[in-house]
This record gives sequence, C-alpha cells and structure tokens, in this order.
Amino acid sequence: MVNVGDKPLSRRRAVARALLRVSPGTAERLATLPKGDAITTAKLAGIMAAKRTSELIPLCHPLPLTHVAVEIEVAEDVEIVASAETTAQTGVEMEALVAASVAALTVYDMAKAIDSAMEVAEVRLLEKAKS
Repeated sequence: MVNVGDKPLSRRRAVARALLRVSPGTAERLATLPKGDAITTAKLAGIMAAKRTSELIPLCHPLPLTHVAVEIEVAEDVEIVASAETTAQTGVEMEALVAASVAALTVYDMAKAIDSAMEVAEVRLLEKAKS
C-alpha cells in the first residue's frame, strides 16, 4: 500500500459511470424480471460494493465513506452513475468505479436469462474532486 500517513485529511468525492448495452425491449423489462427488480437490486449492490472496495482491490486503502449513491437511468441502454464521498487522506475513485461496475454486473446477472447479447460497454471515472 502507498503510505498516506503524512497527508492531511481532506474532503474527497469521485463519480464514475458504467454503460450496459441491452437489446431492444430489455430495458423496459428490468423492473419485472424473473429474479425481481434489477434496478433497485443494482443500486443496493453498487452501494454495498463501494463499502467493500478494499476487500476486492489489492492494496486499496479501506476508507470511511460518508456517502455513496448509485443512480440508474434506463433508456435505449442502461447508464449507471455512482458517486462516493469521504474525508480521508486518499481518494475515492476506486469506490465509485467499483460501485458502478458492480451495479452494471448486477443488472447483467439479473437480465441474462432474457438478453444474451448484453454488453458492459464502458466503465470510466467522470469526476474526481478534493477540497
């Protein structure tokens, strides 16, 4: 792990996005899948994943998260935007990226029975801020 012990505490925020490409018709069925409501489940999964990022990513610092949010917009595709905040000595980019990724994978898992052509098209950091 990188030694961040000498760095001062600062308020940090990161926002990440994942895009799940789905076949026509899949998007409108996401709330009523055989496994249940994929959107609500994916939001919860993303939040839970952000809280466990340091257990998933080797050498990632465990952080005291002060806020995590996962927003999912369903249109032609499924866009997931996750934000994470903390007051710490290192940033929360990984937590936001993990939240967005796991939320996308959760929708994928829940919808794979009706759409075998789904694709996690991109996961990227949109914003990183420190104050």
